Formats: sequence, C-alpha cells, structure tokens
Amino acid sequence: MNRQDALTLLHEYTKNENLIKHELAVEAAMRAYARKFGEDEEKWGIVGLLHDFDYEQYPDMTLHAKKGAEILREKGYPEDIVYAIHAHNEYHGLPRKSLLDKTLYAVDELCGFLVAVALVRPTKKIAEVEIKSVKKKMKDKSFARQVNREEIRKGAEELGMDLDEHIGIVLEAMKGIAEELGL
Repeated sequence: MNRQDALTLLHEYTKNENLIKHELAVEAAMRAYARKFGEDEEKWGIVGLLHDFDYEQYPDMTLHAKKGAEILREKGYPEDIVYAIHAHNEYHGLPRKSLLDKTLYAVDELCGFLVAVALVRPTKKIAEVEIKSVKKKMKDKSFARQVNREEIRKGAEELGMDLDEHIGIVLEAMKGIAEELGL
C-alpha cells in the first residue's frame, strides 16, 4: 500500500479532472490532520486520495463507497482504510468509530466548499481565501448549495475541533498544493 498504487487505482476509475483534484485536496487535508494527531501520514493520505475513487462509476449514493469498499477489500487494502472510505458516505449509516473515520468525514465536504469559495475570488486563488470569508459564505444558502454545511459543522464537532480551527487546518493544507488544484 503506497501513494503511487493509490494514484494508479484512482486514475483507473476516475477520469474527471475536477474529481481528481477533489481527491488531492482531501488527501492534503488528511495528511495535515495525520501530522496534527501524530498518525500515519501515508495511510491517512491514501484514505483521502481514494475516498471517492468509485464515484464516477457509481454515482448512486446507495452504491458509492460501498462498491469502492468492495474493490479495496478485493485488492487487499487494510480493513481500517476500507471501513473509513465506506463510512464517509452517510447514506450507508455506518458509525464513524475511529479518528480516521471521523477525519475523512470532517474534511470531505469542507474541501469542496473551500474550492467553491476560491473560485468566486477575482483571482481564483485559494491563497486569498480567509477563514472569515469561508464562514460568511457558509451563511449564504444560495452559494454552493450542493455543499452540506451541517456535515461541515458536524465533522468539526466529531473531531472536537472549533470550526475556525478546522477550516484553518484544511485551508492551509489546500494552499500547500494550490498549483496541483489549479487554484
């Protein structure tokens, strides 16, 4: 299990560049949290990189993540990785038991939202996004309405994090790979 193998698997199942960028953003956020919590950065990064790898082929929420978990299990990925990826889709009703599970859930929607906030900036650069502007946009229900704000709040809460601190950690992680994200 290594990043290169995970990238190969990601590209095998995912062709959409925006979805690949989302996977990279979640990977960066997961790595940042692994460092914060003293966890295995490579493992956590792989979870972020692969969390939606099956989405393009299985966009139906009753199948997304469930099919991915089956594929990862067949390929011999460790059960904690498989479970975290399966549990991140709330549709399946799996409890988020570990810190890994909770962190993936916490960063997923937030990464998408931060991209949306960056894209409405005149320069479209994530480097110019600030926590206060993210929180302001969260209050605007018409902005990026497909992003579930409650999941963002709930994710921070499950981690025991203040929302500002949570946004800051993920934002800094994404700023660190801004070029790869095209932001």
